[in-house]
Amino acid sequence: MPGSSRPLYSMKADFFKTLGHPVRIRVLELLSQREHAVSEMLDEIGVEPANLSQQLSILRRAGLVIARREGLSVTYELTSPQVAELMSTARAILTGVVAGQAEALEQPA
Repeated sequence: MPGSSRPLYSMKADFFKTLGHPVRIRVLELLSQREHAVSEMLDEIGVEPANLSQQLSILRRAGLVIARREGLSVTYELTSPQVAELMSTARAILTGVVAGQAEALEQPA
């Protein structure tokens, strides 16, 4: 491969691997609505603080979220509205897939 550049499809695969965890998806869904303090996310997601911290760290390294310290509190927000659009698009795709599966189950064999 010329230079150190990776094919876009490989980078996309890594990107989707980053999204491949339920806690990370839930964090992105929450942040799609508005910025959240870590304490708020803990209440909403219901995981241990260390687990949430680890998942937030992964999302930060991937460039999907940014953190801002306000006194003792840390608030997170999405780096781009396109991340919220991705979450919305995924929901729409899955809604269609689930509807299609339900329709297929209703068909006589």
